[in-house]
Amino acid sequence: MSKFSKFNLSDTLNKSLKSINFITPTPIQEKSIPIILDGNDILGSAQTGTGKTAAYAIPILDLLLKSKKSSVLILIPTRELAKQVLDVVHSLLGFKSSISSISLIGGESMSKQLSQLKRKPRIFVGTPGRINDHLRRGSVNFKDVKYLILDETDRMLDMGFEVQIKDILKHIKGEKQILMFSATIPKNIIKLSSNYLKDPIRVSIGDSNIVAENITQEIIELKSDEKLLEVVNQINKRNGSILVFVKTKYGTEKLAKSLSKNKIKSFPLHGGLRQSKRNTVMKKFREMKFRVLIATDVAARGLDVPHIEHVINYDLPQLAEDFIHRIGRTARAGSKGIALTFVTKGDFVKWKEIQNILNPSNKNKSKNSSNKNSFKNKKINKTKNFDKKKRLSGKKVFSKNKKYEKDQRLSYSSEKKEDKQSNNDTYKSKFRKKSKFKSNKNTKEKKNFEKVSSGSNHRKNYKQFKKRKFVKNNNNSPNKPRNRRVNK
Repeated sequence: MSKFSKFNLSDTLNKSLKSINFITPTPIQEKSIPIILDGNDILGSAQTGTGKTAAYAIPILDLLLKSKKSSVLILIPTRELAKQVLDVVHSLLGFKSSISSISLIGGESMSKQLSQLKRKPRIFVGTPGRINDHLRRGSVNFKDVKYLILDETDRMLDMGFEVQIKDILKHIKGEKQILMFSATIPKNIIKLSSNYLKDPIRVSIGDSNIVAENITQEIIELKSDEKLLEVVNQINKRNGSILVFVKTKYGTEKLAKSLSKNKIKSFPLHGGLRQSKRNTVMKKFREMKFRVLIATDVAARGLDVPHIEHVINYDLPQLAEDFIHRIGRTARAGSKGIALTFVTKGDFVKWKEIQNILNPSNKNKSKNSSNKNSFKNKKINKTKNFDKKKRLSGKKVFSKNKKYEKDQRLSYSSEKKEDKQSNNDTYKSKFRKKSKFKSNKNTKEKKNFEKVSSGSNHRKNYKQFKKRKFVKNNNNSPNKPRNRRVNK
């Protein structure tokens, strides 16, 4: 096995690596560290728990120690992961380091972050939302940022941070080295990398959709009403710390209360909590002050707690890919772990999607069977086309007698002419009736006009008469009051 000494790192990093007991690099670290030190962009992917954070943190810190002005920006989807990355950075730099760092995450006070920014840090770790807030205020300047790291990129894009990432990249001008790390690399990440990365080197360790070998999976099929009793039984049976995944924020709170009634100490963790509360919960869980943590998918990625022995999927995840990340919270750094999953009748569709990701061979079998069915349908279509040809041939035989055809056409044309004539006659008769009615109406109106206009000095137009008549009718409307005679 190779050692970190072959990378020619700085003395401070070598000392800190020895103090942390980092002796042999993991496969992702061994591949990516020399590429980053050479100044190349990376598009990296690896399984959870393979040491991705140290894979980019070690070489970037070495480059920062060798330069005086350059700084690094690390974008991360969740607050917990941001704090975890900062802990790794601090452990690698040591306590008496000249390079200062800052975490720009939501949930923390802006005044505290503004006071820390006055110290001119060179390491920025944060979530895209809060970093954009500082850029709008003008409290952050990224002129000296020469290294940009996007960690858990697939998760950031799933959370809808693509627009915010693009806005941040506009503020980082000049030459920069971009490192993009992700557990999975779908099409949207490839598109993003093609727009911003320059000739990136692809680094992939193993298949991202394969579960680690040291995780044993257990499945229990049950009704939704039986989940609570089964969780209590499973927690009482097992030893060591347990991480329970629930679908919603309300679900974590509800399950924590019901477990406390059964004398099981547990704490919820979700995005609705304040950052200070989330930090205290995670600190207590790391210090093993309680052994059951109930969390949403906030804790599904990047959470590194070595003593987690069991993961229980109380609810299945909304995204099938998150299942692998969930159970990857156990069996960290080569240790063993158990993943238990509850499956109800309503979860069968999601469970099939998860199984297709875990076992793609089953998916291919189903595709092949569907192709066979489509081939059968094609044969049926061929027979239908054959019948059509037969019908067309029959028409041709019938159309050989040309004289008969001519007689038919003549009779058809004469019938058409007769129909047209009859239609014209009916139309004319209607028109005449209408015109008679109009002429009678006009003569009546003219007579009335002559009666009114007789004896008057002024000539009045026929239109004016019509208007006056219309006004008279309006005066007699039922909405207006009627004038009454008053006897004097």
